[in-house]
Amino acid sequence: MLLTRRGFIGRAALAAGGVIAGSSAIAGFSGSALGASQQTVSATTGMIADTASVIGGNLVSVSALMGPGVDPHGYRQTRSDIVAMARADLVLRHGLYLEAQMEEFFADLSRRGKVVAVADTIDPSLLLSHEDYPGRYDPHVWMDPELWKTVSATIASALKTALPGQAGVIEERLAAFTGELDALDAYSMQVLDSVPENARVLVTAHDAFSYFGRAYGFEVLGIQGISTASEAGLARIAELVDTLVERKIGAVFVESSVPDRNMKALIEGAGAKGHDVVIGGELFSDAMGQSGTYEGTYLGMIDHNVTTIAAALGGTVPDRGRLGQLQAAG
Repeated sequence: MLLTRRGFIGRAALAAGGVIAGSSAIAGFSGSALGASQQTVSATTGMIADTASVIGGNLVSVSALMGPGVDPHGYRQTRSDIVAMARADLVLRHGLYLEAQMEEFFADLSRRGKVVAVADTIDPSLLLSHEDYPGRYDPHVWMDPELWKTVSATIASALKTALPGQAGVIEERLAAFTGELDALDAYSMQVLDSVPENARVLVTAHDAFSYFGRAYGFEVLGIQGISTASEAGLARIAELVDTLVERKIGAVFVESSVPDRNMKALIEGAGAKGHDVVIGGELFSDAMGQSGTYEGTYLGMIDHNVTTIAAALGGTVPDRGRLGQLQAAG
């Protein structure tokens, strides 16, 4: 039996019709109109940068080190990254050992007192253990909007510290964004509940979706481990091929930030045993979509993933996602 967030966290049921203010409400505040000095914020991932931009609005100028398609597990800071973070008023990093190759750099930068590890504030009892690093946790918490609410609150707290005179505005924007996260979570539950129970198996390139699986009752099977630095051996691929055939799993998913060669080997292996498997779609795992698109926002990233998974596994989804803003397939 899968342990979902509904049992794990004991959250109350969402009230019917409880969709809260959308992004247009969030965009309604203007920091520049309030005469505040704009703070420069350097964030490691796109998910953090987008959330800081939404909550901070015109009060902040946010840049992300890692853009679309970039794998954070093996990312190393460049000379321009070092300059950007040294000059920034505030540096927002993920934490939970996601930026593994930058740990020493951030330890040095933290001595200047302006670095915040935004995911480290999540209650450890809500985190999943990291199979590759004993004593550490799975860092992919953005896959669960409920956990991302804690990260968002931490980002808002850091912005209020940097801009104490604008605390009220930041709180209002955080409340509006939290409403969007609740609406996204409710949508995710609705469409994923429409997937037949025997089809709720998510096979991906690496194990980035465990929080998603716990939240929505899906079994998650990754070719690689939690970190893309872990190698996928022939034995693991053979094991998953047997699983696909025995359980008649008909769709697997590639990821935008991970090469698809292992997934192709998986499909070919199943085909050699007389079982046809298709690619159900491309998911955003460690990075968002292209800048300037709906998928290039945190809300759009999760909407895309949820809608793509549900549609490919036999669920019922609305055309082009929760808000009708997803790019048309093909």
